[in-house]
Amino acid sequence: MKVRFAPSPTGHLHIGGVRTALFNYLFVKNQDGQFVLRIEDTDVSRSSGEMAEEIVEGLLWLGMKWDVGPIYQSGRFEKYRETAARLLEEGKAYRCFCTPAEIEARRNSPGIENAGGAENAGEKIYKYDRLCLDLTHEQIQQKLREKIPYAIRFFIPPGKTYFKDAIHKEMETANSELEDFAILKSDNSPTYHLSVVVDDSDMGITHVIRGDDHLSNTFKQVLLFKALGLNPPKFAHLPLILGPDKKKLSKRHGETSILEFKKNGYLPETLVNYLSQLSWLPADSKKIFTMEELVKQFNLTKLSKSSPVFDYDKLRFLNGRIIQLKEAKELYQLLVENHHFMNEYNAVPTEKKIALIHLVKPRMKTMVDFEAKFAIYLKGELNYHNGDLEKLNETYSNTDMKGCLKLLLLRLENIDGSRFGSADIEAELRTCAAENNMDAAALIHPARFALTAEAVSPPIFDVFAFLGKEESIKRINRFIDYLEKTDA
Repeated sequence: MKVRFAPSPTGHLHIGGVRTALFNYLFVKNQDGQFVLRIEDTDVSRSSGEMAEEIVEGLLWLGMKWDVGPIYQSGRFEKYRETAARLLEEGKAYRCFCTPAEIEARRNSPGIENAGGAENAGEKIYKYDRLCLDLTHEQIQQKLREKIPYAIRFFIPPGKTYFKDAIHKEMETANSELEDFAILKSDNSPTYHLSVVVDDSDMGITHVIRGDDHLSNTFKQVLLFKALGLNPPKFAHLPLILGPDKKKLSKRHGETSILEFKKNGYLPETLVNYLSQLSWLPADSKKIFTMEELVKQFNLTKLSKSSPVFDYDKLRFLNGRIIQLKEAKELYQLLVENHHFMNEYNAVPTEKKIALIHLVKPRMKTMVDFEAKFAIYLKGELNYHNGDLEKLNETYSNTDMKGCLKLLLLRLENIDGSRFGSADIEAELRTCAAENNMDAAALIHPARFALTAEAVSPPIFDVFAFLGKEESIKRINRFIDYLEKTDA
């Protein structure tokens, strides 16, 4: 058994392509088959080596290592030309000397009716009129002598075309609905239909799993397989992923390169787990699966044909869950490998950085969220000018906070630095509150803001312990000074 993921390097590797690759990978590994990576770069003018490298890097980052490839179609042009010449010789294709301008003129001529229904209202539906099919042998030879460029078109035979799809079931169309499509362009380069059929056959592809925007293409490709005396592979067309507005996911929804997700702090496990649930649900959809566990469970026949909606909030939530499940040491290593801001902290002992990661990770949604926390806890970059202080002032005045923090400072000064742990600090704070007949919150909330400039933080006593006695006192005094200047 063999499948292929065959992206075109004319743009970034997007979410839809990644899910297609993932389902191909899960399916074929479940069957102990081979995963082929084929780069469909026949459009030389638009294909980019940089985009091809991005595809390779993205798949490796997600853990989808191919067994064969990458194979580049640009190195197989001669094979495609030989196949087109064979179909031409067998009378299953013909030369078309019509220029794009001539075809466009006929497309815009009166009498071309809209056949696309309300969705395509106002659009003219044109099917190639087979003008060149009626050329005589003498006319063809004359045009060849004049070196008039020509494409080669496949002749659609009469009848109907069928194929069975694992998701959409029985598919059928009248061949009269199909046009004689080009298989070789006038520049002697192959079209998508020809190259994909030749390659799927030569590479022994047994199953083609791709987006259902290829459903209409499949009829043409099935006809090409049959014209070449070949058995088509089995097909499964995945429903397209939609944005929150229920329209096809695109740039307007923020769809971007898969490596942008990496840059923005998403983990590969997050993308794999989330995308696996778009059209398919593992046995326990709330569980975080390894790739190996997903492979064991995957079943192509269990895929839904309904289009799923890509939800960035759910993706972010899932990413936060996975961050929480990871050990601080592993998160530290991932930060060092993938996020340049860590270079600013080379002088900080590794143990302290790992301790900070352990402290703040329960509230992190992406890996880049750690950058702001590192700046707060290790650099002391505190921004008091934010909405958190305004909310705090709704409960506590500047005078109240200064008074409470000064009382707290007296207690903190009395704690031996060697026992400045969370339990000791909590005991001192609560004793201070009780002796001064106040709620502990009147000390905790101002202290939290003094230490972090945030209204929400890890457990405040753990924050004290992490910062240590000297730094904690320094930050409280700094905030008191700020409050006094503000009052002035």
